[in-house]
Amino acid sequence: MKICARFKIPAAVLALAAGALLPSMAQAQQADKWQYSASLYGWFPGISGESKYPVDGGGSSVNVSNDKLLDSINGFFMGSLEAHNGRWGAFTDLVYFDLGGTKSGSRDFSIGNIGLPAATSADLKLDLSAWIWTLAGEYRVKTDADLKVDLLAGARLLDMTQKLDWAISGSLGNISPASRTGSLEASESFWDAIIGVKGRYNFGADRKWSVPFYLDVGTGQSDQTTQAAIGLGYAFGWGELSATYRYLDYKFKSDKIMQDVNLSGPMVGATWRW
Repeated sequence: MKICARFKIPAAVLALAAGALLPSMAQAQQADKWQYSASLYGWFPGISGESKYPVDGGGSSVNVSNDKLLDSINGFFMGSLEAHNGRWGAFTDLVYFDLGGTKSGSRDFSIGNIGLPAATSADLKLDLSAWIWTLAGEYRVKTDADLKVDLLAGARLLDMTQKLDWAISGSLGNISPASRTGSLEASESFWDAIIGVKGRYNFGADRKWSVPFYLDVGTGQSDQTTQAAIGLGYAFGWGELSATYRYLDYKFKSDKIMQDVNLSGPMVGATWRW
């Protein structure tokens, strides 16, 4: 039997600056003065995906739709830090979220993809937590007053844990699940190599307005991962305020518990530079 969980939820997360990845000291001696930036921001993504929980025994699979199930934030953490010295640089970005939700008397599920009898319902509980850590080195290929472009290469880690509890009640007719009650947990980690490009286009009076952009693609323990972002920023003496749309997608190999994960939505934040 397989317990399959589908989820699509809105989640609000805030961020805090986290650790750094620096180029070598030999490069620093041949380059300019170090420049740093740290970001604090909130991301408001929709999260969708599918997981398959393998269970010993016979019976039909239980498919759970969780678009209305995960409704609480148990914890969150997100931040980034970047360092540049001449053409060379590095950055790290860390995302953590812990979400949960319960629903009593729910009919947002099916057994073996078969319609439920009218009297059938279930008490459902789902907890989901994840760490997403990106780190990469950068090489600046374009720099002037209007446009800065960096090529990047590095790695990303996704570490995700999901726990599903269910208790089915009412008549099931001829449907035969392996168990009316149960609790299953799936946890996996994926490391992927990534390459990409990031930068910003400056415009307006004194070039205070800017369009930051980011794109990476990668593969490794997952089939494919893609991250992209584009937005609008306004510079101050201390740094910048920005509004961005951010997208992160994973496709996993068919033998994995997790089949796919997608996060996409608006992000607002502040960046300090020194």
